[in-house]
Amino acid sequence: MLARMLGAMRMDVNTYEDVEDDRSATLQAMIVVVIVSLCTGVGVMLQSVISGDGSADIVRLLFGIVMGIVGWALWALVTWIVGSTVLKTPDTVADWGQLARGTGFAQAPGVFRLFVFVPVVGGLIALLSLIWQIACMIIAVRQCLDYTSTWRAFFVVLISVIPYAVIYIIFAIVLGFAGGVESS
Repeated sequence: MLARMLGAMRMDVNTYEDVEDDRSATLQAMIVVVIVSLCTGVGVMLQSVISGDGSADIVRLLFGIVMGIVGWALWALVTWIVGSTVLKTPDTVADWGQLARGTGFAQAPGVFRLFVFVPVVGGLIALLSLIWQIACMIIAVRQCLDYTSTWRAFFVVLISVIPYAVIYIIFAIVLGFAGGVESS
């Protein structure tokens, strides 16, 4: 699994093809999402404690993990729908599982959000991690949807983020955790 995470971080197309085809890698992808959620949550908790703005909040950490898993599954669904219908090509053959595995591993650079607490550079680390994740997501979508165009994958990611964000925000508000820890 670690080799796959590193391959995903390097945006190695063979890694994304490998996880796309390996149905047993869905659990591994979910574990990647949980690891990223934990890193994000711990980083935010440390930042809060160091800055004196709060304390370690285990409930928010657990909520962040649950939202990370739900967000990942939802993101994979929305991306699959957009990519296999709206922006489908003649070569596009995919199912939810393929997108779930690819997008799960694409979150791997999010482990660096553990360092969000580092004074001065923590915010930059988080931003670079997010940009890196988006780049990985585009590669994952391109490979999992059998696209030849990176631009097409970019537009799938761009279009998919709108309904995903709306649903995610509504879910967070309904549960009363707007602004909680997240991984997606």
